[in-house]
Amino acid sequence: MNKNFKTQEAIRRWDMHAETFASGYSEVGDIHREVFLNPTLLDLLDSVHGKRVLDAGCGEGYLSRMLSKLGASVLGIDYSNKMLEIAKDRTPKSLDIRYEHGNLEDLSFLEDQSFDLIVSNMVIQDLSEYDRAINEMYRLLVDGGWFIFSILHPCFITPGSGWVKSEDGEKLYWKVDNYFYEGAYEQAIPLDQDEKLVYFHRTLTSYVDTVIRAGFRIEQLVEPKPSSEILEKYPSFTEDFRCSDFLVFKLAK
Repeated sequence: MNKNFKTQEAIRRWDMHAETFASGYSEVGDIHREVFLNPTLLDLLDSVHGKRVLDAGCGEGYLSRMLSKLGASVLGIDYSNKMLEIAKDRTPKSLDIRYEHGNLEDLSFLEDQSFDLIVSNMVIQDLSEYDRAINEMYRLLVDGGWFIFSILHPCFITPGSGWVKSEDGEKLYWKVDNYFYEGAYEQAIPLDQDEKLVYFHRTLTSYVDTVIRAGFRIEQLVEPKPSSEILEKYPSFTEDFRCSDFLVFKLAK
């Protein structure tokens, strides 16, 4: 754990590992997005047809492409130049998507109330000044707009969390540790590298207090679970799914 890491270090490491990370993505993202996050996000988003949507932290652009195919006009923002290069290469020119480089902590180049809907998929935990980013999302939304964001579940994915296994490798239980620590930590999942990804952990209380202080109203909190159809496709998740890996907020302005 290292509280001294800032967002700039997270950016450097995402640029370094962008190609390796994106290599595991199909047009529906990686397996965890397919199993847990996409069904939840699409359900909460409802219809996006004709809406101005900000994909806040778009990465290699899979969600931007999904939303555009559903009729949205999409701006994808990411702080990793390398991820944006990959997104542009993977995006057909026929789709109504524009990509811009930017850190969600400061999007002052965008005008107030520019978007009907903002979605941020697994990004807020990559920011040291997440409160500034959430305030920016409030500024950029029209009145009555929605901000939907997903994060690693702060109660279960903590610095030091992980499977405790028997001597023969059987998974016994999921250990949670250091829940009240708030700050940066390094995580090798899903990559095994010398310079790991940098995440920033906060408590659930901190997240809730921050969105309320920004002015948002919490409409829904969802802890995604795989559907029976998904479990038929990926039966291994039946055994592994013992706690929630993700938490999704739906906020109203």
